[in-house]
Amino acid sequence: MDAVSVDEKKTELSIDNNELLILYSALNEVCNGISVPEFETRIGASKEAAFTLLNDLGRILDKVRL
Repeated sequence: MDAVSVDEKKTELSIDNNELLILYSALNEVCNGISVPEFETRIGASKEAAFTLLNDLGRILDKVRL
């Protein structure tokens, strides 16, 4: 993984498909596989925001698998 650009509000990353799958799988476990008490406090985002990111990553992975 490499940082392409970083500023105060946005970071652009370049990650390989394996790294993308790891991120997706870990986020999927956090959202669907295990119970996380005080989700927002521990994860740093609402469950809704985490599910949105999970879905976004899934759409990207679908394109990779074509």
